Amino acid sequence: MTASRRNFLAALSAGAARAQAPAGRTIKLGVIGCGWYGMVDLKAAFQAGGVQAVALCDVDTGHLKASADEVEKVQGSRPKTYADYREFLETPGLEAVIIATPPHWHALPFIAACRKGLDVYCEKPLSYDVREGQAMVEAAEKSGRIVQIGFQRRQSEAVRQAAAHIRSGAAGRIVQVDVQIHYKAAMLDAAPQAPPPSLDWEQWCGPGPKLPYSPNIGHRSWRLEAAYGNGHLVDWGIHWIDATRVILGESTPRWVQAVGGIYQLKGKITTPDTLTAHLEFSRCPVVWRHRLWGASEYSPEVQNGIFFFGEKQTVYVSDSRWTVLPERKTAELKGGVPPGVRHMAEFLDSVRTRRQPSCTIADAWQSTTTVHLGMIAYNTGTKVQWDAREKTIPGNPAAARLLRRAYRPPWKHPYSGA
Repeated sequence: MTASRRNFLAALSAGAARAQAPAGRTIKLGVIGCGWYGMVDLKAAFQAGGVQAVALCDVDTGHLKASADEVEKVQGSRPKTYADYREFLETPGLEAVIIATPPHWHALPFIAACRKGLDVYCEKPLSYDVREGQAMVEAAEKSGRIVQIGFQRRQSEAVRQAAAHIRSGAAGRIVQVDVQIHYKAAMLDAAPQAPPPSLDWEQWCGPGPKLPYSPNIGHRSWRLEAAYGNGHLVDWGIHWIDATRVILGESTPRWVQAVGGIYQLKGKITTPDTLTAHLEFSRCPVVWRHRLWGASEYSPEVQNGIFFFGEKQTVYVSDSRWTVLPERKTAELKGGVPPGVRHMAEFLDSVRTRRQPSCTIADAWQSTTTVHLGMIAYNTGTKVQWDAREKTIPGNPAAARLLRRAYRPPWKHPYSGA
């Protein structure tokens, strides 16, 4: 067993031992996509308590065996394993599903799970394209099932306290918001090659384009590939864009413009390594920036977070602290229940009580649509106007076409509208 797996298992066992299961029955849980983050989510569920993992699904047999071995050591029973999510959804007694696949594989299993009458915890972004997200919202609302989307930073004490401060009016009117995450992206081998024997690459690509396999777009590394992850704004920026929307009480932007390019990582990734997106919300503009290369930040403590520029104060918020300027008042928040565990615990509590969690799927769709509009503006080089009422991009056919991408046969896109 590798050191990373030993550490994971030790943390999982410790979490399960410490957790006090909530009152009521044990929830029978399953995971689709258990190679990495699905197991992070399952670990959070064990820490929250009161669950039994009864099934795992993955297109990599190596992932399935390793994950099933770890779960069996923790709970004493071995989960069933599947390569196909449709067979997984037939597991007897299954009640709730965690979906932690790459985004191009979110919509179809999500909708199928809702139709099966299962509750769903789905990782962000909600969908690969805007129209998939609409179909997912419709399926969830029609089913009446409990749904939670992986916007864990809504549970962050730093975000919550900063939000309360801003909403109190102490910072004055918020004039502009800057959101940024700068870091050095780790690149793997981008040369096309045969996939690992354990991996069903045809199924991994699924409804997305079937690109030649390389380690740089395979497990964990698909995030900067346009065909599967759609880039840093969609993959990571969505966390802070979602938090910004919640703090400001906003829905979706009225229009978006974006500029950038691949300046340092040409030939290695297919999404911008440098990007600035202007998101014009009703209350104020929100500006997103990222750079995936270059020297370390002069002030590394602000390379990952949000600046709210108010008439009276500037408020900065990150994962573990928030700061008020010019007072230089800083709240460092460490310890306590991690946001990921708190977010999963809220989902599990909602499954038991049948009360929807705080992040509704319609709300999650707005955050996902916002970042998709940013990438649509970048990819078309145009100013993208968004009609929130009609859910359309008027007067811009090139941008409107990117609201929905064609599925690779035999898979069929779930959106039935025009």
